[in-house]
Amino acid sequence: MTELPLLLLHAFPLDARMWDPVRAPLAERLRLITPDQRGLGRSPLPETDREPSLDDAARDVLALLDRLELDEVVLGGCSMGGYLALAAVKAAPERVAGLVLIDTKATPDSPEAAENRLKVAERAEAEGVQGWLADANLPNLLHNQEPAERVRELIDAQPPAGVAWAARAMRNRPDSLDVLRKSDVPALVIVGEEDKLTPVEEAGKMIDALDEARLVVLPGAGHLTPLEDPAGVVEAILGWFA
Repeated sequence: MTELPLLLLHAFPLDARMWDPVRAPLAERLRLITPDQRGLGRSPLPETDREPSLDDAARDVLALLDRLELDEVVLGGCSMGGYLALAAVKAAPERVAGLVLIDTKATPDSPEAAENRLKVAERAEAEGVQGWLADANLPNLLHNQEPAERVRELIDAQPPAGVAWAARAMRNRPDSLDVLRKSDVPALVIVGEEDKLTPVEEAGKMIDALDEARLVVLPGAGHLTPLEDPAGVVEAILGWFA
């Protein structure tokens, strides 16, 4: 078992249970840490008057490392989890020994996407999330529909306030390509070949910004490769760790 733990951050609007298909084979070889991010899953949403920001969620990640007495980890994330990983690298690069960026991107939202985030946040606060959030997201989240019901269950289980906070935090995130350019750690970039939300072109931008990176494109998978092609994700991560 390698000494460096792997901490994986989940996608939106899910929680850490999205890692269940890859958890056992990764945990056989690595120390695996998969927290729920603030306001989602079982993680509480702190009371604050501040505008939602992934910088605050990054501080949650660093506080978790402190509690676990870990000086550094390999930090990974899928989609929003990747955005959060980049925020953590910016805040404390000395705590990150490597990056695993899965179906994510380093560029900010387009104006249209940012406006949609705001609509999602407002609707979640007004109506809750059941009955519409999964329907709105599933067509873009999955290419392989086999895990669709599980993804729907996870989305329906999320607290509306946490969904709203996360949507606004992602809307406010900056361009992070410079964070990657300044990073000197090895990185693994995984992307589904059919990913509509963070396509292969966005993965290529991250590869170009990194000094030492490996790109793995998984055929027949969309935006949630850990659920759509768990064997491919496990093989990519373990091969890269080796």
